[in-house]
Amino acid sequence: MGSRRRSKQSSPLGERLAEEAKSLRELAKTLPPGAQREALLRKARQDEVGAHITEWLTSPGLQPPK
Repeated sequence: MGSRRRSKQSSPLGERLAEEAKSLRELAKTLPPGAQREALLRKARQDEVGAHITEWLTSPGLQPPK
């Protein structure tokens, strides 16, 4: 078995997902309507949902059961 390479991320997951969603939406604006544009918009929505879920999971209001 080989060893696994680990790297420290420069920014939190939620921020990276939100930034990717923003760039995907900008790229989709430049494309004509069609399957490729819809795929980019779908990926952007998935990234936004992932960012919201990550934000919710890491929020201080979320407490483990006692």
